[in-house]
Amino acid sequence: MAHKQGKKYRNAAQQIEKRAYALEEAVPLVRRIKFANFDETVELHMRLGVDPKHADQMVRGTVVLPNGLGKSKRVLVIASGDKQREAEQAGADFVGGEEMVNKIQQEGWLDFDAVIATPDMMRSVGRLGKVLGPRGLMPNPKTGTVTMDVERAVKEVKAGKVEFRVDKTGVLHVPVGKTSFAQDKLVENAQALIQAVLRAKPAAAKGKYVRSATICSTMGPGVPLDVTPFNTRVQ
Repeated sequence: MAHKQGKKYRNAAQQIEKRAYALEEAVPLVRRIKFANFDETVELHMRLGVDPKHADQMVRGTVVLPNGLGKSKRVLVIASGDKQREAEQAGADFVGGEEMVNKIQQEGWLDFDAVIATPDMMRSVGRLGKVLGPRGLMPNPKTGTVTMDVERAVKEVKAGKVEFRVDKTGVLHVPVGKTSFAQDKLVENAQALIQAVLRAKPAAAKGKYVRSATICSTMGPGVPLDVTPFNTRVQ
């Protein structure tokens, strides 16, 4: 990372004390030390006491952030028959069936932020695993993106539903808003995410569940969070 750490980054990092911050203190600090000249995304990173190599310790789920993410996601729905009309009425940006699968496969089209599919289309959508999987876009029944209730799925994504899952090192990286958001809105979003992660704690997870957490803007340094309240709340 050193090569990326220019003078502005170092100046921002110097304003962070060597201690853990309460969420309500950390959010205004992240907003104060931002230095990029665009509206950065604010991200929460949580290191969990799980080993995701074991299926029973996988942490994943979704949460609708109360204040959204600041930009409406472009939603693609792959469905058949009446479900296509339902998707259009619910506000999906792109709707289709097999031809959408072909467009992605043959043209490399990826002009969307979320994919919802009906169960009957999953045989075709399955062919897109190598393309959509690494981007975190593959529809999945666990996250409500493979469903017959297309209307609800589209509306939730549009309302600011985010997906979270630990990477192979046991860390979650999840957006919780923009630096332009009011402080209380960012705090509410981060709290909603933390609660959802706590509820997703696997029974097989032993010891301290949330090992560490930081909050940062896209370009800015991470502000360490006090995780004590997270771990006491989990009981």
